[in-house]
Parts: sequence; C-alpha cells; structure tokens
Amino acid sequence: MKVPFIDLKMQYQANRTEIQTALAEVCEDQAFILGARVETLERNIADYLSVSHAIGVASGSDALLLSLMALEVGPGDEVITSPYTFFATVGAILRLGAKPVFVDIDPQTFNLNPVFLDAALTPKVKVLLSVHLFGQCSDMKSIQTLAQDEDLKIVEDAAQAIGARYNGKKAGTLGDLGCFSFYPTKNLGGFGDGGMVVSKDSDLADQIRLLRVHGSREPYRHEILGFNSRLDALQAAVLIIKLKSLEQWTELRRQHAILYEKLFAQAGLAEQVMLPKEQPGSYHVYNQYVVRLPRRDELKKYLAGEGVGTEVYYPVPMHLQPCLKHLGYHAGDLPEAERAAQESLALPIYPELTEVQQTYVVEKIKAFYNA
Repeated sequence: MKVPFIDLKMQYQANRTEIQTALAEVCEDQAFILGARVETLERNIADYLSVSHAIGVASGSDALLLSLMALEVGPGDEVITSPYTFFATVGAILRLGAKPVFVDIDPQTFNLNPVFLDAALTPKVKVLLSVHLFGQCSDMKSIQTLAQDEDLKIVEDAAQAIGARYNGKKAGTLGDLGCFSFYPTKNLGGFGDGGMVVSKDSDLADQIRLLRVHGSREPYRHEILGFNSRLDALQAAVLIIKLKSLEQWTELRRQHAILYEKLFAQAGLAEQVMLPKEQPGSYHVYNQYVVRLPRRDELKKYLAGEGVGTEVYYPVPMHLQPCLKHLGYHAGDLPEAERAAQESLALPIYPELTEVQQTYVVEKIKAFYNA
C-alpha cells in the first residue's frame, strides 16, 4: 500500500471544474495583481475570522516581515519567539536588524512555554512573536497578560493554524497582528505562494497596506519605505473556492487525529509513541500530525520502504542554525526544542486520508518497534 505524506491531487480533483473556470476568468480579464478577487478574498477571510481587516500579501514569510515593520521593529530591538519553528519566523526578525530571543517550548504542544517568558524579558524587548505550531494555538492567556503588563505588542505566526481556536477565538485574532500562509500544503493552500495579515487595528492595517506596495498610496509617490508584496488574483481565485470547504476539511483532519489515537492505543504503543494532545480550551486543526518517538530516523527510513510518507518538522532548532551562530546559543541551551528536533515525526493527516491507510501506517510503526 502507498500512503503519501500529502496528496494535493485528490483535493484538486474534487474542485477541478470550479477552479479551472475561475482561473480562466482571471486569464480572460488579464487583471493579475491585487484587484477585485483579492478584495473578495480579504473580505471573506476577515468575515471567517471575525476581524476588521485582512490584507493579502505575497507569502506567509512576507506577512511576518510586514507585521514587524508595521510595529517599527528595528536595530536594537528584541523579539521573543520560539526556537522550534520554520525559519521564516526568525528570518523576519533578523531582516530588520532586530534580535530574536528564544524561549524553550512545551514538550507536549511544541509551542513556546510561557513559564520561561519572564526570564527572557529585557528593556529591549518590543514584540512577542507567538507561533501556533502544527495547528494548535499557544498559551495565549499568559502571553496576553505579559504583553499587557510590559506594554508589548503581539504578532501571531498562524501560518499553520488557520481555523484553530483558543477559548473560542480564532488564531490570528488574539494579538495585534496575525500572519497566515497559503503555501499549497497548508490547510488552506493556494497554487503557489501567498499570505495574509489580519488585524482589528485600523492604523496597523493601513500601514500593512501601504508597506506591501512600496509605501505608495498613489502611483510614483512613496510615503514610507515598503516593498513589493502583493497577493495575485490567480491565488485569490483559488483560495476563494477552497475557503468554502475549509471547515469540512478541518473536521476531517480532526477525525483522523481521533482515529490515530484509537489505533495507537489498540496497537499498544503507548510507551514508544507520544501523540499530540489537544489542550483544554483549544481547537486543534492538525496542519501536521506530529508524534514523538525513539529511533525516529530509523523509523522514517523503514516507513519509506513500506510506502508510507513522513516528514520531520524540524530537524535543527533555530538557535542551532549555522547562520545564527552570532546570537551565541549553544547545544543544551534550549533542551526541549533540541529533544523535539530529534524525536518528532509527522504522519499523513490530509482530509482525503482513509481509515485503511491510517491503519496501515500504525501497523507498520508497530511492526518496526516489535522487530
């Protein structure tokens, strides 16, 4: 049996006619950058998240960079964030000449552990950049309390968490600015790169809109230094269609997570495999289904030989990346992030996954450990 890590072709086939019609209409109009379709998507996302503003940008990475720019983060500033994330989280901080300050993670959620926040505070900290990793929100109550007490801003990296909820409120709406990615493998994925910044703050939203078009409100007049980060109409056309199915797809992912939990329990793998756990008050959307287990690399190789696709998110934590040596971190400084990098493995979790495929995945993991 073949169980790919992700299969985007099945999702496309289910929406093929509608998507092809929408793309053909864009081609007929020959209006490719921003425009009416992007504005429609922005309104739809804003309504879905119950926020005042949604601004389409070129990628999730740009969403982070633009958000920090709007908050005037720059040289001499510090931004507290997680060491266990995709590089774009940290790259946005460094691009502006600011310094990332890493806080170790909770071993169960993979998200920033607020227990360590106070120790990371300095007078230079300006922003708390919280990552909602794998589809589950961080402990935002602690982060919001600290931000209020210390007069700090909150940026949410919700690239993997569209539709996730924390105490009833959706990811991306819990801070000053929320950042989303529409990379094809995301729960809401386009046909290329794309991103969105959302906010309830009109001034910040206006700043993002200005920054994404070289700081220009009218042609050839530039109020501030921005750059080119515009969402295109082809991506918007696809995303408008897919957004209508997002809740259904999310529920299927959640059902698959429940089935994995049942199958692993039946397989008697509790001692070998640590499963993801939805925290109280959270609504996990399982952009990835990440387990922790011993002999991870051996298992990954074995599963590949048995036709099961897996991925490692992330094999090297940010504080140990070669290009970040200048920050002065060393192995052992953030032990939970380092352990997660050695033990975590993402299993297939896309909506079209079947019970037969999931059963096969767990059976093969059991066979590996029994051997």
